[in-house]
Parts: sequence; structure tokens; C-alpha cells
Amino acid sequence: MLLFLHFIFFILLHIMTGTEHAAAPRLLWSDEFDYRGAPDKRRWTNDLGDGCPKVCGWGNGELQYYTKSIQNVRLKDHKLIIEARQQQRKNSRFTSARLKTQGLAAWQFGYIEVRAKLPAGRGTWPAIWMLPENFNHDSLPDGEIDIMEHVGHDPGVVHGTLHYAGENLQSGGSIHVPDFDTSFHRYGINWTADKIEYYLDGELYHVFENNIQAGTNPFHQRYYLLLNVAVGGGWGGREGIDPAVWPQRLEIDYVRVYEPLVTAAQKQYMFGK
Repeated sequence: MLLFLHFIFFILLHIMTGTEHAAAPRLLWSDEFDYRGAPDKRRWTNDLGDGCPKVCGWGNGELQYYTKSIQNVRLKDHKLIIEARQQQRKNSRFTSARLKTQGLAAWQFGYIEVRAKLPAGRGTWPAIWMLPENFNHDSLPDGEIDIMEHVGHDPGVVHGTLHYAGENLQSGGSIHVPDFDTSFHRYGINWTADKIEYYLDGELYHVFENNIQAGTNPFHQRYYLLLNVAVGGGWGGREGIDPAVWPQRLEIDYVRVYEPLVTAAQKQYMFGK
């Protein structure tokens, strides 16, 4: 009898393990930042400067000058640090960093999740976002996916927004995160052919139903990922810039890109609910 019960136990364990593995979405790309020094050049490249001459102020009137200096971007304690500093560089009073996967990795559809702790203070504007693979700054992008944005003059309100048809149309939502600057949170989107869902720590807070005509749909193409901290700008600097808060950091624990979550079992596996 005891041998029979052991046999049944192992059969059930095998079934449960197989079900769990079947529900696990496939990891397509990641950076766990479990190394030292600068960001991995096989995964990341940098935007540099102030956007000039094509888009001075990066198209938003931003005040930072992007560098790849260790003062602005580095790894520490298995975290990626992007630090905005009040520091003169050419005609800019601030320096910061912007990383991107352009030319190295891009995806059409997927569950993208970044675990991060955000900077605080008036004038900060951190972002985790995506642009079309073929975008070259010569014109407005044909689609933009903002996974997470936060502006320091509205502390604790995190935004997830889609822009399309240039800047003429957008869909977005927001959620309150009171400890945005003291705790790490998981910012994610589940991007499929017919919708884009926004998540905070596994909680759904906005859904975009993608009913745009096929063939002209800006969200049916490959996008690359960007991570940055801007300073000032039309939105980030709307209430001015506090000179006393600098430097400020965006800290990132990991970046992960999975295949899209298309079943309830996959969402249960990822979110535990």
C-alpha cells in the first residue's frame, strides 16, 4: 500500500510539474545585470548628446546631455544605475544617460517587464519605453509604447501610454505608486496582435484594444527598448526644476522579454493570481 501511495504521489508531482512548465512563457531576451562595470555592449547601446542637430532637446525641450560616463550609467550591486546630475556639459546644465537596444534586439509582440525604483523631485522624468525598429529621428515615430513614465512634479502617479498617428492619437492609463522612489516595482506590458495590457506588479490597470486597420497598424511591427532619465522638458519641467534634489537615480533590477501571455495559465504563472 505504501509503495502504491508513493507511486501516486510521483505521478501527481510529474503532472503538476509538467503543467507548470507548459504554462511558463518562453523567455526571449533579458538582462539581469549580474555583472560589473558598464552595461553589456551585446545588449545595449547609448544615445549621446542633446539631440542636436536633428531634434534639439530630444523633441521635448529636455535639458539633459546624455553621456556614457560612469557617473551617469553603471552597474552596482546587480542593478543598472542611470543617474541624472546637475553638471554642465556643453550647453546643457544636466547630464544623464539613455540606453537602448536599437540595432541589437527588437520584438513584435511579447510580455515586457522591468523591475525598477524611480527617481524623485521636480524636474525628473524617467521612462521605460519602446520605438519602432526603423525609427531614425528624421520625423515623428510611427508609434510609441511608453511602458512607464513618471514626472517629479506629480509624485507617485505612474503613466502607461501609447502614441500613434504621429502625436495626434494616444491611449493611456495611470496608477498610484506611493513608494515609487523607495521600493522596486514591476512595470510591464502584455503586447499581442489585438491589444496591449499595462501591468504594475501583476495588476492590470489599462487595456488598449488595437482595432487599427491591418497594414497600417503601428503596433504590428518590431520595436526596440529604451531606458532613460530626462530632466525638465515640456512635461517633466512643467512645474520647474528643483535645484536641491540632484543627483537622482533610476535603478533597474532586471529587464525581461517573454513571448506574449495568451492563456490564463500563463498569466497565473507570471502573476500568481
